[in-house]
Amino acid sequence: MPTYRYLALTADGTRRRDVIQADSERQARQLLRDQELFPRRLALAEAHSRKASRRGRIGATSLALLTRQLATLLDAGIPLGDALDALVKQADQPRARAILLAVLNRVREGYSLADSLRDHPTSFETLYCALVAAGERAGRLATVLERLADYLERVQAQRQKARTALVYPMVLVAVSIAVVIGLMTYVVPKLAAQFEHADMALPLITRIMIGLSQLLQSSGLWIALLIGLAVVGLRRALRRPALRLRWDRGLLRLPRIGELVLLLDTARLTRTLAILTRSGIPLLDALRVSRDTLGNQRLRQTVDRIAEQVTSGISLNRAMAESRQFSPTLLHMVASGEASGTLEPMLERIADTQEGTFNRRVDMALALFEPLIILAMGGVVLAIVLSILLPIMRLNGAMAL
Repeated sequence: MPTYRYLALTADGTRRRDVIQADSERQARQLLRDQELFPRRLALAEAHSRKASRRGRIGATSLALLTRQLATLLDAGIPLGDALDALVKQADQPRARAILLAVLNRVREGYSLADSLRDHPTSFETLYCALVAAGERAGRLATVLERLADYLERVQAQRQKARTALVYPMVLVAVSIAVVIGLMTYVVPKLAAQFEHADMALPLITRIMIGLSQLLQSSGLWIALLIGLAVVGLRRALRRPALRLRWDRGLLRLPRIGELVLLLDTARLTRTLAILTRSGIPLLDALRVSRDTLGNQRLRQTVDRIAEQVTSGISLNRAMAESRQFSPTLLHMVASGEASGTLEPMLERIADTQEGTFNRRVDMALALFEPLIILAMGGVVLAIVLSILLPIMRLNGAMAL
C-alpha cells in the first residue's frame, strides 16, 4: 500500500505534517477528511525518501531503540511485516515514520530487509545493512538484531559520556573567554583614558594590554570572522581525500592524541569484526565492512592492505603485524584467538580492553585539563590586573613625593 506525506489543517487551523497509507491519493484525502483534517499538500512518500535521507536521518538513540524493539518482536514470533508495521505506528517523529513506512513497503513488495534498508544510507550504515543481510541469510535475524542493538547502545553510551564530560570544560572556557573579552573591551579602555591625562611612562605590560584592547575594539569582529572562515575552510579542505589522509597521518604521529585515535579506532575495528564474524560473515567481508566504521583515513588504508593480505592467504595476525600499527599485546591476543579457534570472543576482549584504556586516558586528560584551564585563565586575568595596578601604584608614589 503506498505511503503519502501530507500537510493538513485541523479544525482550529493548526498545521499538521505526517504520513498516511492509502491505495490512492483520492483515498488518502478522504481518510484525512474522516479525521477532520483538511489536506493542503499530498505527495507520495517514496518521492521524498531520498530527499529526506539527504536532509536528515533517524537519530542514533532512536535507531538503537527501534533495533531493540524489532529484535524483540521477531524473537516473539511476529512476522517481519507485522513487526515493521508496529514500529511505524508507534514512531513519534514524522521523518522516522516515513522512512520506516518506505522500508515496510519495500519488504511487502518482496525485497529483503537489508535491501530495503540500503535505500536509506544516512539512517542505516553499511555495518547495519551487512549484519541484517547476514542474519537473513542465516535465519537468525532476531539474534543478529539483538547484537546490533547492544553495539548501537554501547556506541551511543560512549558518545553521551564524552559529551557530558566535555560540558564543564567547554562552559569554563567560554565563561573565561567572555570575562577576558569584557575586561579588555570595557575596563581597560576606561582606565587607559585616565592614564592618558597623567604625564608618566606606562609599564610595558600596561602598554601591551592597551594595544590588545584597542585591537579588539577596532578589529574584534573581523578577527572573529577570520577565525570562523578559517575553521570553515579547514573543514572543507579536509573533505578532499588527499588532504584528509595527510591530516589523519599527522594525527597518528602526535604523542598523546595519536595514541587516543589509535585506541578508539582499534576498539571500533575489533568490536565490529567480532560482531560480523560471530554473525556468520566471512573474515574478508567483515574486514571490508569494518573499514567503514573507522574515522582515521590512514587506518582505513591499513585495513585495506590487511584485507588484501588475508585474500592472498596470510593470517590476520601476521597481516596486522606487518602493518606496524597495532600493539604487541593486541597481536598476541589475535594470534591466540586464531590458534585456538576462538577469534570472535578474543576480538570482543580486545575491544573491551581498548575501550577501557581509552576511557581511562580521556578521564585523566579531562581531570588535568580543568585545572590547567583555571590556571591559564587566572594568569591572563592576573596580567590584566597587574597592567592596571602598576600604573596606579606608580601614580600614587609620584603624588606622595
